[in-house]
Amino acid sequence: MIKDMVANISSASRGDHPAGDFAVSVAAAFGAHLTGVAFAHKPDIAPDLFAGLPADIIETAAAENEKQAREMAERFLAAAAKAGVGADCDVASLTFDGAAEFFSRKIRVTDLAVVGQPDPDAPESNDMLVERALFESGRPIVAVPYIHRGPLKLDRVMVSWDGSRAAARAAGDALPFLLRAGAIEIVPVTAKKNPDEPPASADDMARHLAKHGLKAEVHRLYAADIDVPSALLSYAADSAIDFMVMGGYGHSRLREFVLGGATRGILDSMTLPVLMSH
Repeated sequence: MIKDMVANISSASRGDHPAGDFAVSVAAAFGAHLTGVAFAHKPDIAPDLFAGLPADIIETAAAENEKQAREMAERFLAAAAKAGVGADCDVASLTFDGAAEFFSRKIRVTDLAVVGQPDPDAPESNDMLVERALFESGRPIVAVPYIHRGPLKLDRVMVSWDGSRAAARAAGDALPFLLRAGAIEIVPVTAKKNPDEPPASADDMARHLAKHGLKAEVHRLYAADIDVPSALLSYAADSAIDFMVMGGYGHSRLREFVLGGATRGILDSMTLPVLMSH
């Protein structure tokens, strides 16, 4: 059941709002309430540098960020109303770090979060927001490519599978989407160095989904560890996959989570919406 959602709508790219627009389509599909969050980012400047900047420059930048955030909120609410989605929107003036913490805490009392992939060409992109949403919220997130246009589409859904706890969590969290999917493929990746070793329990996951009335096919890929993201994304493109499901991996370093290689590779190069759970 997805009845309460939150979306970061301040990851706008070139004036578009791919994450916000996609979130509206998901909320419409599930009949969910949607809360948008638009951040008016405060400058995160070291005190010694801050002291050297004219106050009017800082105030002008802050006012412009606030204006843009409110414009995003208005556009988001108009799109939600047009789609018949119940929605509200918060505008928060925070640093990048403060925004990431605020958003991850907000997700904890919802069913699902939608976030935009950071746009490398957009100075307002907040790289840490996606990572902290994934690792600190305890809820699934859907990451939307900054190049994505169009609503939720579930004709072909792909479950990236390695038998791990994170992959199992993602598959379970994705059930509302899988129940609406036209076709489901479970895609485990096996290292080329040992192609005869069966991927962990992919067939068992297919049998589990069958108990939910879902037919899923298993399609095995072979790739070296460093090529797993490329193998998954290439297969998704070749197979016209609309939506991907995968576990989000990372490890703690100095009390902060650092993305695992496969997760980082997907988030950096993603070409389709991806549901991730940790």
